[in-house]
Amino acid sequence: MKDILSASFLKAFSKVTSNMYRLGWDERNGGNLSLLLEEEEVAPYLDLKDVKRRFFLGFDAQALAGKYFLVTGTQKYFKNVEGDEENNLGLFRISADGTEGELLWGYADGGRPTSELPAHLMSHIARRSVDPMNRVVMHTHPTNLLAMTYVHELETRQFTHTLWQMSTECIVVFPDGVEVLPWMLCGTNEIGEATAERMKKARVVVWSMHGIYGAGKTLDETFGLVETVEKAATVYMLTAGLKRVNTIQDEELKVLANYFGVEYRKGIID
Repeated sequence: MKDILSASFLKAFSKVTSNMYRLGWDERNGGNLSLLLEEEEVAPYLDLKDVKRRFFLGFDAQALAGKYFLVTGTQKYFKNVEGDEENNLGLFRISADGTEGELLWGYADGGRPTSELPAHLMSHIARRSVDPMNRVVMHTHPTNLLAMTYVHELETRQFTHTLWQMSTECIVVFPDGVEVLPWMLCGTNEIGEATAERMKKARVVVWSMHGIYGAGKTLDETFGLVETVEKAATVYMLTAGLKRVNTIQDEELKVLANYFGVEYRKGIID
């Protein structure tokens, strides 16, 4: 059996959490990350019959039965993940009936998955119904996006349009736009269900006055998606109090989408 600490997926996961902390997106124990893994990725490193313990998921996750997930722990600091993965992360399988997580590795100090686990798993289910290749859900608190939710209309079309106008690459990187939720209590099934419903329309869901949920096929893709949204929000916040002399026009956004061959979300600039 190989040492799981040498697994490329674990190294990549740890590196992403370090970068999210370094950028100031995940203060204290803020933020959480989940990665869906295939059995053949996990099998070389773990005895799949050796379940360390079980924990209730708090909702029906049968759509993910038998799937494996690497997930950050509750009350864990992203700055501590790299170098202490076994305490700060956990790798578990969804039980056959979809009610439990079967812990195979991690949470060694007795910890549990993030309190946002239902929201993560619901979002995985929703995104995979649209794109079966989706494997990552990332929740984080990018500073400027968070600030933007205090000064911009909290409406999906307007919010998306503003972000698209802030940088040439935006309509190319997230042509599906962003979905915006009003403030809701975090850590509940209600916000998880609302997020999952919006995830059927876009890979980014903004939690107003809180942060962002992003989804993608790989850790790099998802990180880059969130990074691009945050860059656009940063440009907006730097210019929000100034007279705008120039902007990317709607017709120019259409030219961009056509040139790069992306299908942009209708109703935003049409």
